[in-house]
Order: sequence, then C-alpha cells, then structure tokens
Amino acid sequence: MKYVIVGAVAGGASTAARLRRLDEHAEVVIFEKGAYISYANCGLPYYIGEVIKDRNKLFVQTATAFNKRFNIDVRVMTEVLSINPANKTISAKNQVTGETYDETYDKLVLSPGAEPLRPPLPGIASEGIFTLRNVTDTDYIKSYVQDRKAGKAVIIGGGFIGLEMAENLKDIGMDVTIIEMGNQVMAPVDYPIAAMVQQHLRAKGVNLRLSTAVTGFERIDGRIKVAMNNGQTENADVVILSIGVRPDTKLAINAGLEIGTARGIKVNEFMQTSDPDIYAVGDAIEFKNPITGQSMITYLAGPANKQGRICANNIVLGNTHTYHGSINTAIVKVFDMTVGTAGTASKHLTAAGIKHLVSTTHNGSHAGYFPGSQQMTIQIAFAPEDGRLLSAQVAGYDGADKRLDILSSVIKRNGTIYDLAEFEHAYAPPYSSAKDPVNMVGFVAENILLKRLSVFYWNEMDKVLPGDLMLDVRTKEEFNQGNIEGSINIPVDELRSRLGEIPTEKNIYIYCEAGLRGYLAQRTLKQSGYNNVLNLSGGYKLWKSCTTETNFNK
Repeated sequence: MKYVIVGAVAGGASTAARLRRLDEHAEVVIFEKGAYISYANCGLPYYIGEVIKDRNKLFVQTATAFNKRFNIDVRVMTEVLSINPANKTISAKNQVTGETYDETYDKLVLSPGAEPLRPPLPGIASEGIFTLRNVTDTDYIKSYVQDRKAGKAVIIGGGFIGLEMAENLKDIGMDVTIIEMGNQVMAPVDYPIAAMVQQHLRAKGVNLRLSTAVTGFERIDGRIKVAMNNGQTENADVVILSIGVRPDTKLAINAGLEIGTARGIKVNEFMQTSDPDIYAVGDAIEFKNPITGQSMITYLAGPANKQGRICANNIVLGNTHTYHGSINTAIVKVFDMTVGTAGTASKHLTAAGIKHLVSTTHNGSHAGYFPGSQQMTIQIAFAPEDGRLLSAQVAGYDGADKRLDILSSVIKRNGTIYDLAEFEHAYAPPYSSAKDPVNMVGFVAENILLKRLSVFYWNEMDKVLPGDLMLDVRTKEEFNQGNIEGSINIPVDELRSRLGEIPTEKNIYIYCEAGLRGYLAQRTLKQSGYNNVLNLSGGYKLWKSCTTETNFNK
C-alpha cells in the first residue's frame, strides 16, 4: 500500500507516524510546502519573547530524523498543486528546483491546515506587518524586533495568539497596543471572563482599543501608521496581524471534494472525505459540534493530533474508529493569569437557540489557611432539564488549568453538574480544599437547578425597579469601600435580628462579594416569609469587573 499525506505539522505528522506503527511495509510519502515539519506552533510566540531561547526546541522532529525513525519519505519545500481522484494521483512542485511531477497513491490524507487572514486593506503589504503561522514567520518577526525592542508594537486582534504576542513583546520591552474589532478580547469566552482578562492586560500596561476596526496602513519615516475607523491613528514599529485564520481548502475544492457549511473539508466520523480513498484531518476540516450539533472548524493542535491517530487507524484497519468531535477546550497564559474555556459559551448557546442556565463562582486555588492561595473564577452553562454541563470557563492563577481539564472531561462525556458535586479529587492543603472549586461549582449549580437558589446577573440591573430593594449583605467596611448604587447594607450576620427593616412585599435583590453570603441571606429570607428574593451570580466582584470594563469602553 502507498499512503500519501499533504501537510506535515500536527495532523499530518501524527497520521504518518501512526501509519508506520501500524504498517511497517507500506510506502509512506509526506509533502510539506514549508521548510519544516512537526514543529510546535503554540510555542512560536514564546520564542519571539525569549522565553524559549533555543530555536531547536520548537521542533518535535526534523525531516531527517522523521525519515530515519519511521522510514517515511519526507519532502519539504514541496507544494502539492492538485489532486486527480480518478487516477489517484497528486501533482507536486519542488519549490527549490522548480520540478513538477506526479505521485500515485492508494490512500491520500489531506492536512493542509489553515492560512492567516490578510484583508485587502491599504498598505497591508508594507514592511513591518506580519502574520504568525509558522517557523518562517517567527524567524522574520524575531529578526525584525531585535533592533526595535524599545519601540511600539500594534497587534490587530485580541484572540489567543494576539494575547500571547502582546505578553511576549511586552516582556522584551516593547510598548504594546491591541486593536480588536469586537467589544472584548478572547471571542470564545463570555464577557465576564473577558472583562477580567482585559483588566489584567491594562494592569500590565497593554493599551486596549476595543470595538475598533483598522482601515489601513501607511509607512512613514520607517514606522507604520495604523488608521482606525474612529479617525484615530497609532504609530508602530511592528504590526502583528492576528485577526484569525481560514481553512486551506483549495486542493479539496479543485478535486471536487465536498465542502461543508462552515467552509471546511467535510469528513465523516472516520475522517473520510466525500471520496472514500481521501481522508482529511486538522484545521482544514469541519465536523459536527457535540454540543450544538452545528458543523464547525476547530483550530487546535490537540484535536488535530488525535484526528491523525484515528485517521491512520481507519486507513490501515478499516473504518472502525470513530471521531466524536471537539468541544474546543483551549487555554492561554496572559501574563500572570491563566484563562481557559471548554464547550460552548453562553452567548453562542443563545445564538444557537439552546436553553441553558449560567452560574459563576469564585474560590481559592487551594486551602485558604495554606500560604499562596489565589482566587479563580469559574463560569459554567448547563441544561435546565437535566443539568448537563455545556460549557466551562476558568480565569485564575495557580490550578486554573487543572480545573479546566476536569470540567472539560465532564463536558466531553456528556456529564452533569451532579458529577461536579460528587467529583473526587486529590486533596491536601497545598493543592486544593476539602471542597474543591469544581465541587463548589456543582453545589451552586445544583442549588440553581433545584430552585434552592434564584439568581440574577450583572447585566440585568435594569430589572431592578424603583420600588424594589437592593440589599448588600457584606460588612459595613466592604460596603463603604464600594457598592451598587441605591443598595442598603445589612450584613448577613445581622440579618436575622434586622428582618423588620426589610418589607416582605418587595422584590429583593441581594449581593455580596462573591455570592456565598448572598446565598445564605437568601435562604434565611425565603424561609422567613420573603418570596421574591434573588441573589447576584458572581457577586459584587463580577459586577464591578464587568461594569468597569463596559464603562471604560464607552
């Protein structure tokens, strides 16, 4: 058998290695139009920022080492130009020699990845404007900024790569501005989590321009003038375009393969395209989302590698191994903060017409009495019918990644909030609390689902009417340091003795700092003849963060 693979980074290299492990005698040929294979895309910003100092550390395998270990014919700097499914051949061009030739295959695997967006803006081809997608891009950027470390960088786009580049360029001494067309950074997360990230970025000296579009570039006196739709400009020494990618489907389209509604290569559960002898993996494919049921593209290395393994299994062993889709679990380091998401954000669930409830909690990374505990915020969305967990977002410091992985695992296997409440974790004071933050998320969500806890959200203050009562149950000192306008203060520990001050006929909106004391106050009131009582989800902490960011961007 002869297997030909197009693309040699995450999905393609993974497929090739697995094919060899399963079939020692097959002929395996892998084409890569770039100069490098199997490199760490996700490490590129950190090499630019000098966190990773040795360039060689970026390479999982070189073409020579890959060939030696797996006996695979690796052809770098060779672009596949076309596919002829009828003849089962591909046409390829060696970009060094210019030679064009045909190659036959029995089974073909497409892993062409995605290409960065470069909108046709005036001046976008100017010197000093870069995209970051591969090692060659990285080398150009790193070389360019070496003599400009005291200069200014403008990053277009506030996604994961944009934020990583902001941190790394800031760390080497550059003044950094992020321009984002949306009203928040990190589009996959909901606004409350993004607001926390934005405040952290501002605290680190990064200038944010949200709800702002770039209209063009002009190179003047060795610098780049970035024009925006609000009439303002930014002068930069380097510009990084991080406005997204799109699947590279040119080969598939020209070969007549089916393209899906998300404009990716459509594959079935076996990673097979509309041609049974052509498979596809990685950033170029689309697959049904397990939560929304909608076809989507996943631009993540983890799923691509797993798809490669499944694809190889099915090619060699027959179509026996099914792929179940990705819930888009992703994480990013933003200076000192760790932010991650799994599943489908509340705003996207709403857009898809999926009913859900939302809960936000704040807890320590480990036991509060053990030194070094830091707060983390977890927001989840879950189904009102059965408590199925639909999404989780975590923003924090120590231990945030661990909790995200736990939550992702529950989402992936269609688990519920009850699984969170009963989750058994490894506990010792340096690592967690007897009730882990994951347990606390489950407890709170269970209370909401069983209507033991009724909540309202930071952006629902318009529901509070003039005749309603806003009740702050924090301490007097906390109240005096800042509160929601129009609220009265009765600390939770004084509540039972001061019930006479609270009219039973009014709608009562309670808040505390994080939500726990508000819940205790609500339980007291509901069992004392008060019927219309709501508690602010995420507490004053979340409300303050969100409203501060909202007002900042007006």
